[in-house]
Amino acid sequence: MGTHQYEADVVWTGNTGSGTSGYKSYERAHEIRIEGKETILGSSDPSFRGDRSRYNPEELLVASLAQCHMLWYLHLASTNGVVVTGYRDRATGTMAEHPDGSGRFTEVLLHPVVTVADPATKETAQALHEKAHSLCFIAASVNFPVRHEPTVEI
Repeated sequence: MGTHQYEADVVWTGNTGSGTSGYKSYERAHEIRIEGKETILGSSDPSFRGDRSRYNPEELLVASLAQCHMLWYLHLASTNGVVVTGYRDRATGTMAEHPDGSGRFTEVLLHPVVTVADPATKETAQALHEKAHSLCFIAASVNFPVRHEPTVEI
């Protein structure tokens, strides 16, 4: 169908005066800037000397997977006669750190809780999660399992 391009400026703001002269001499603070949108304040995970009050890349990856699933799910619900009145997901991701300091995600687990208006659509609402998963661009782009354990409420 086509290709899409996305741009983001990532700007390091953590130079405390001596640059990266030592591992503890700089902050991991940075900004994610996308034209026409609010700036996202980023850092590394607190385990890696990051600022807990800022978003880290690992959190944003988990959020992207949950967000993609939700958007596909809502689309499918609307085209399949399922009226969704509420949706939330407390997604979790597991990352394994290797002895050399590298690491990788081993899994992301989505826990979507969907509220539907009509009890007669509960079964369809449950089934739509599989289709949403298969259509999610982000889930199709990662090299680790993205699982989901959905709950449908009336």
